[in-house]
Amino acid sequence: MKGRVMRSTGSWYDVLMDDGSILQCRIRGKIRLEGIKETNPVAVGDLVEVIAENKEGIITEILPRVNYIVRQSVKKTGHAHVIAANIDQALVMATMMMPRTSTGFIDRFLVAAESFRIPQVIVFNKKDLLDNEAIHHQNSLIKIYEQIGVTCIVTSALEKNQPDLEKILSGKTTLIAGHSGVGKSTLINQLAPAINQKVSEVSDYTEKGTHTTTFAEMFQLNDTTFIIDTPGIKEFGLIDMTPEELSDYFPEMRDLRLNCKFGSRCLHVNEPKCAIKDAVENGTIAMSRYQNYLSMLLNEDNRK
Repeated sequence: MKGRVMRSTGSWYDVLMDDGSILQCRIRGKIRLEGIKETNPVAVGDLVEVIAENKEGIITEILPRVNYIVRQSVKKTGHAHVIAANIDQALVMATMMMPRTSTGFIDRFLVAAESFRIPQVIVFNKKDLLDNEAIHHQNSLIKIYEQIGVTCIVTSALEKNQPDLEKILSGKTTLIAGHSGVGKSTLINQLAPAINQKVSEVSDYTEKGTHTTTFAEMFQLNDTTFIIDTPGIKEFGLIDMTPEELSDYFPEMRDLRLNCKFGSRCLHVNEPKCAIKDAVENGTIAMSRYQNYLSMLLNEDNRK
């Protein structure tokens, strides 16, 4: 029998079977995947082969993944933790305040998704909290990201009707990520009240949220629409990515990098006749994107 992993709690997995039932499963023996040093052999979204035994299931095989998105393991250096697999699009929730989402976090998320050619969406939440200055700053960010092909939506998770978001999600499997406190669980509860994800307040003192989701979990909104809620993630580590290829995952840089004097060998830092640096100087590439690129490039963790 074939099924789709909806939830993982360590050694047990909730698998959605073809008949719509949920079967609790565990793994038989060791399952290893080629091409990635992963800390979790089975991820939410995986399509699996299952054998039923005594009202439980045994996962015997993971079917080939279309894609997956990872973060660096917090326990094993050089290893990846697969957040989710077989995703149609990746959505990052961002807030201008309470808490403030840095463009560094947004760009790391976009790069991680772009490296597997997963389309990206940014949802700017908590519009009800913004003053004119914050609205202006948010609009400037939206302009930057829409110019590189990222879909942007502005909303308040407190609103019961979310037509723009529902249209984006319809018929797809969407990974939803963001810092703790940005409103992922609140928004999910608005989209499907039956899910009833736990939510928490953001501390007025630290302007940071507390973790309310402790593991990735997939929810079915209808027959063809799935969303994957993820734990509040502080940082995305970029796995198995060389310095030379990093700019490939910045679309605005990918289009220009071969115009550099040193072509694909150019790191766009101190090299002469660099098309990327020229584009930054003339405003074609946003300074914030370039600075975040340099930050990722210089981060030693990215070179492991």
